[in-house]
Amino acid sequence: AHPHATDHVALVHNGIIENYKPLREELLAEGRTLESETDSEVVAHLISREVENGAAPEDAVAAVLPRLRGAFALAIAFRAHPEMLIGARLGSPLVVGYGEGEMFLGSDALALAGLTQRIAYLEEGDWVVVTRDAAVIRDASGAVVERAMTTSGASAAAVEKGTYRHYMQKEIFEQPTVVAQTLRSYLRPAEGVVALPQFDFDLSAIRRVTIVACGTSFYAGMVAKYWFEQFARVPVDIDFASEFRYREPVLSPGGLALFISQSGETADTLAALRHCKAEGQTIAVVVNVPTSSMAREADLLLPTHAGPEIGVASTKAFTCQLAVLAALAAHMAVKKG
Repeated sequence: AHPHATDHVALVHNGIIENYKPLREELLAEGRTLESETDSEVVAHLISREVENGAAPEDAVAAVLPRLRGAFALAIAFRAHPEMLIGARLGSPLVVGYGEGEMFLGSDALALAGLTQRIAYLEEGDWVVVTRDAAVIRDASGAVVERAMTTSGASAAAVEKGTYRHYMQKEIFEQPTVVAQTLRSYLRPAEGVVALPQFDFDLSAIRRVTIVACGTSFYAGMVAKYWFEQFARVPVDIDFASEFRYREPVLSPGGLALFISQSGETADTLAALRHCKAEGQTIAVVVNVPTSSMAREADLLLPTHAGPEIGVASTKAFTCQLAVLAALAAHMAVKKG
């Protein structure tokens, strides 16, 4: 459970530290006692070790971050510096919120909606020192950088249950509205066509589609595989994001890699996206958060308009994903004749 703490440091962590086992063995060899087998506790002890050796909090974090492999967002507190938080991100999202005489760290704009509308998105590899009055952001090299402050527009009302017994019930009943909102972005009934957002590649030239996703999004991809093959006559592979990179897939030129994620920040899916991009694939994403990491890195962004989904079992996000995937399959079928 979070937070993980030592006598000097406490932290919360979202993501995966892929090389935590050798780091853990290094700590155990020094005689340190770890109370769990989690990757998060390893990070806490690595930073604590630097502090115990006399490093300032900023120097301790700067020494540890380059040793971590994987995807993570960290928020770190220091016993000797109660007015300071340090946040860091690689792969997983992290947002700085600016208040009046107070500052915030959160996973996204929605998490901070009830606290502030003024936010800055940390970029890949960034870390930030947050105090009551300011935030100093550094990039992966340690250089101080500026990140644009934006007004989020996120509403705390969107995550209230209203008159429903629980969030899942609310989200089930929202499906007709949000699916209609999503389809309105892709259909032109008067012209009888499916219209996709602007993109600069030839969809008719796509020779193979590779779908990558996790969880419920993977099931949406399985349905889409039938549609692409039946209507667009394009061969489709589909993979679990957590396994995709490790099987060293053969990606032929002219392929479209399609990633499906509600948040647009799923660590395994994002890592698979970057692998495909490095292999020269055209990247398309179906996401519910148009400011997410996947959205920013895609050649073709296909947003759903499901709104925040709080329930753990996906409902409206899943049906909106299906609506977008159906529109994409239909559009590709037309382009391919």
